[in-house]
Amino acid sequence: MITKNLKLLPLVLAGVLSLNSCKESNQDSDEPWEPLFDGESLTGWEQLNGKADYRIEGDEIVGTTVSNTPNSFLATTQDFSDFILDLDYKVDATMNSGIQIRSLSKPDFKDGRVHGYQIEIDPSDRAWSAGIYDEARKGWLYPLTGNTKAQQAFKQGEWNHYRVEALGDTLKTWINGVEAAHLVDDQTAKGFIALQVHAIGKDEKPGKEIRWKNINIISENAQQYAKPMSLPALNTKNNLTQAEKESGWQLLWDGKTTDGWRGGKLDHFPEKGWVIEDGELIVLSTGGEESTAGGDIVTTKQYQDFELKVDFKITEGANSGIKYYVDTDLNKGEGSSIGLEYQILDDMRHPDAKLGNHEGSRTLASLYDLIQADTSKPVNTIGEWNTARIVSKGNHVEHWLNDVKVLDYDRNTTDFLQLVEESKYKDWPGFGTLEKGNILLQDHGDRVAFKNIKIKEL
Repeated sequence: MITKNLKLLPLVLAGVLSLNSCKESNQDSDEPWEPLFDGESLTGWEQLNGKADYRIEGDEIVGTTVSNTPNSFLATTQDFSDFILDLDYKVDATMNSGIQIRSLSKPDFKDGRVHGYQIEIDPSDRAWSAGIYDEARKGWLYPLTGNTKAQQAFKQGEWNHYRVEALGDTLKTWINGVEAAHLVDDQTAKGFIALQVHAIGKDEKPGKEIRWKNINIISENAQQYAKPMSLPALNTKNNLTQAEKESGWQLLWDGKTTDGWRGGKLDHFPEKGWVIEDGELIVLSTGGEESTAGGDIVTTKQYQDFELKVDFKITEGANSGIKYYVDTDLNKGEGSSIGLEYQILDDMRHPDAKLGNHEGSRTLASLYDLIQADTSKPVNTIGEWNTARIVSKGNHVEHWLNDVKVLDYDRNTTDFLQLVEESKYKDWPGFGTLEKGNILLQDHGDRVAFKNIKIKEL
C-alpha cells in the first residue's frame, strides 16, 4: 500500500534534491546524477508482491512492515542495465531489507515473484550489509565473510550510504565509502531497481521502518564514472556459490580442462568437435548431423539420485540434448548413445519441434520423444543463456527450465513403460529404467555452448 503524508512540504525542484544528495553522499561533483525519487511523489515506481506500507515523509521514502504478507518491493517502472546507484538509508535494528538491482517479475516465474540481485541491508550481528544476495534464485553470491572493514562500516541507528556499480557482468558495492563486494556474474543483464520491505514472522510485531533518501543514478555512459576497487573479484562462472557449497553441490566441469569427461564411445575426450573457450564447453557445428565429428561426451562417473544444473546457449536452428541414465555400452553403433534426454532445441526453426511420436515431445526441455514440456515455459532468446535443471530421486524425475518446472514423470511405472513402447526406444532393452548411468552432452552437429555444469547427489 502506497500512501503520502500531505502535511509535509515536498521538495519542488529535482535539482535541489540532486544538490543535497551530493552534499550528504560525498559524490564527485562531476558525476551526472539523476534522481530516481523526486522527493515529491512515487511517479516512476510501483509496488510488487507484498502489501507493506510505503509512504513519503519530506524527502524520504518510508517502508513499514505489516503482518501476513510476503516480501514487498517498491520497484522502478523503468529497467536499467549498466548504471551506478547512490543512496542513503536508515533501518530498524531488528529489520532485514535490501535493494534489488537488475531484478525481474514475470508471470511464469513463481507467479510473478520478484527475483534477482539484492544488495543486502543487514543490521544484525552478522553485519553483511552491502553483500550481494540473489533473491528467490541462488541465495548468497557474495557474503561479507572475512571483510571486517565493511562489516564494521555499518552505522546502527544512523543513516548509511551505498554506492552500487552494475557494469557489464561486474557488480561492486561500497558502504559508507568502504569497499564491500566485488562480484562477476552474468545471469541477469537488465532489470528494475526496487526497495525491499522484508516479510515478518507471525509472532513479530508490525510497524518496523526503513527509510531511504537521496536515491540517484547514472545510467548514461556509466562506465566512464566507475571507481577502482582493490577487493579481488569473485567470479561465479564455473564456480560454486557459498549457498551451493553448503547444500552439497559439486562442479561437474571445472571450466578449464576435460577432467571428468570422455567421449561417449571413447576412453578419452574427443580430439575434435569440442573446444573450450572463455570458460565455455562448446560443441562445434558440422552441419547438423548427429555424432559425426567428435561425438557425444559423457561423465566418467555414473550417477543414481541427483540434481543437475547446466547453463546452455544455442545458435539458430540448433539441436542438442542432455542425457541421463546413459548406458554407453547400449549403443556401440552409429549415432548418439542411448539415455533419457532433456531436449535442447530451437523450437522456432528446427523441424524436430514438429516431430516425435508424441506431439511436441521433441521441443525444448521435453523428455525427448516421450513427454512434451509445458508450452508456457520461459525461454530466453537465441544467443542468451538458459538454465536446464534435472532432478531425479528414486523413480520421480523433473525437468526445469530457467527456474520453472516444465514437466515431471515417474520411471518404472506402467504409464512410463507404455510411453517407451510407443516410441523409437521400444527396441532398446531396459531403456530408462537403469538405477544409475552416465550424464551426456550431445553432439548433434550444431554449435551449442555449455557452462556452470553442477551436480548434487541426493
